Amino acid sequence: MHWYGLVRRQLFKLDAEASHDWALTWIARIGHSPLRAFLRQRVASKPVECMGIKFPNPVGLAAGLDKNGTCIDGFAQLGFGFIEIGTVTPKAQPGNPKPRMFRLPEHGAIINRMGFNNQGVDFLVEQVKRTDYTGVLGINIGKNKDTPESEAVNDYLVCLDKVYPLASYVTINISSPNTPGLREMQHGDHLHSLLGALKQRQAELAEQHGKYVPLAVKIAPDLTAEELAGLAAAFNHHRVDAVIATNTTLSRQQVAGHQHSEEAGGLSGKPVAQASLQIIRALRQALDSNIPIIGVGGIDSLARAQETIAAGASLVQLYTGFIYQGPGLIKEIVDGL
Repeated sequence: MHWYGLVRRQLFKLDAEASHDWALTWIARIGHSPLRAFLRQRVASKPVECMGIKFPNPVGLAAGLDKNGTCIDGFAQLGFGFIEIGTVTPKAQPGNPKPRMFRLPEHGAIINRMGFNNQGVDFLVEQVKRTDYTGVLGINIGKNKDTPESEAVNDYLVCLDKVYPLASYVTINISSPNTPGLREMQHGDHLHSLLGALKQRQAELAEQHGKYVPLAVKIAPDLTAEELAGLAAAFNHHRVDAVIATNTTLSRQQVAGHQHSEEAGGLSGKPVAQASLQIIRALRQALDSNIPIIGVGGIDSLARAQETIAAGASLVQLYTGFIYQGPGLIKEIVDGL
């Protein structure tokens, strides 16, 4: 889509979050109008079976771009094999103070500390009910900032109850660096309590709704070998349906010296690629063979997507690479795989 370069030049003249909001507003408007035909991009059919779901191709949109589910019909035109919306929380919340998103174009990267800004799970549910999209839809859920860690499980259960009937799969986000205490959910008793409660509720909801909706867990790239082994053991024990690796990184090693390198938040894009690959390779060795991995982090080319799949991922997701390169990246990867 040759028009994207022109659009990007204009968008990149704006503040990072302002351009993000402007783009989403227009994608939402176009997606709900006949003009969405102009967004349509034909990509090859490359079906993949994963989590018991048939994906039309292995390239998806990562969570974080369409937090409220307002742009599903627009993004559906671009050729994604699946779309993941969220992260959504039980109650609406404004997120962290602005500015909270920064581009690092020399590194093909973004730093954000958005803080799960979203309009709440009830709003997202209404958006999903409005959509014409019939493809694979992931819904990513988290906890509110003001919910104590001791009560975090309840936030995830509230969201799971509400999104379960509408989702193809649900992602449990315990790895954003921008909600205080959230990453503690990746360890020890916190992790086992959360996974145990969610898997029990999943079984109850499957019986109630007459369908099984898989649960994926999204993890951080900033894990020691010991921490990763503990996570994998918990995932095997609780029989999670998939692992998404990885979220953004707190490391600044790859962008040291950049004017924004000291900004707090999670770093995404090219600088996280190698860390994500290492996590995926180690996970593939440690996880039961029937637990698939969805790879995300620094995927900005066909070669990087191929490397991610070779490392052990069944599917890949785009975020920062998509922002920098546009819809053409989807076609390049899908057609080339």
